[in-house]
This record gives sequence, structure tokens and C-alpha cells, in this order.
Amino acid sequence: MARTRGATVRRVRLWRWRRNPLRRRSDLVEAWLRLVTVVLALLLGASAGAAAAGAVDASLADRRERTRPVTAVLAEDTARGTSAPVTENGDGNGGVWAKVRWTAPDGTIRTGRAEVEPGSGAGSAVTVWTDSSGRLVAAPPAGAEAAFQTVMAGGTVTVTTGGLVLLCGRLVGARLQRRRLAEWEAEWRQVEPTWRRRMTG
Repeated sequence: MARTRGATVRRVRLWRWRRNPLRRRSDLVEAWLRLVTVVLALLLGASAGAAAAGAVDASLADRRERTRPVTAVLAEDTARGTSAPVTENGDGNGGVWAKVRWTAPDGTIRTGRAEVEPGSGAGSAVTVWTDSSGRLVAAPPAGAEAAFQTVMAGGTVTVTTGGLVLLCGRLVGARLQRRRLAEWEAEWRQVEPTWRRRMTG
């Protein structure tokens, strides 16, 4: 008995873009939908990410412009201060909070608590950051820390925006798929009686 070799099935790439008798209008629409979705995800994601990075960078620059370093004097030994292992910038330098005294822009002497290096005694000079009115503020991010925050903001917004666009495209594609299946089912109901008569004679 002769053996029949199994036919090799080859996957045709980009078949939705090629003219063939099996391609339906919905297949071409789906192909365009996928292409447009990917392009929009890249463009909108990149644009939104760049805008977010620019906004964060401008905000940090404005913050640096509105603050300034001031020389203050420790009003107590740092041994009495409260441990501050992690700063606002997350560098974890093991500083402590201690009472300091500094001169505001209007010439008044002010006191407050600021993060300083441990091991300093009362009367030591330390550097603190203040705003335009002389109030204590956290040191603004600069250098690598500022660049990291800017890149993280831009990258997060880029991925989020692109992901949302792809998700919307996927949802529309799923709806087109359900519609195509419904059309196939309707056509089969029309063809089935004729096909069955031919098969049964």
C-alpha cells in the first residue's frame, strides 16, 4: 500500500496585505489597525514621555532656583539628634536631624531642625537649604539624582502611554474578531444546506 506523504504547511507572512481569494475586507482592516496602533503607540508614547521628562526637569530647575545653601550653626550636639538614615533623595547617608540656627534674608535669626552629618558638636558650622523667605527646605536634587528622576518620569510615561494605546488597539481588534466570526457563521448557515445536499446526494 502506497504511503502518502503529509503536506508541508507553510505560514504565509503578511497575508493580510496580499491579494488572495481568502482575504476578507475585515482582514485588511485588522492589518491597518495593527499598523496604526503600533505607530501611534510609538509616537504618542515618545511624545508623552518627552513632555513628562521636560516638565520634571523644569520643575527641578525651578526648585533649585528658588532655594539656596546657607551656612548655619549647630545649636546642639548631633548625638542628641534623631537618626535620619534616608534623605529625601534616597541616598541613605546616615545623617541625623539636629537643631540649627541661621540668619534669614531679612536679617532675623531663626532656628529649626535640619539634617546634618553625625559626629558634629554644638557650635559647628553646617550647610542647610532655605527658600526665598528663609525657611528650611530639603536640598533640591541635582546632578545624577536629578537626571535619574527625569529619566524615570519620562520612561514611565512613555511605557504607560504606549501600553494604553496598544491595549485600545487590542480591544478594537478583539471586537473586529468577534464581528468576523459572526459573519462567518452567518455565511455558513447559508452555505450549509447546499453543501449537505451535495454530500448526501
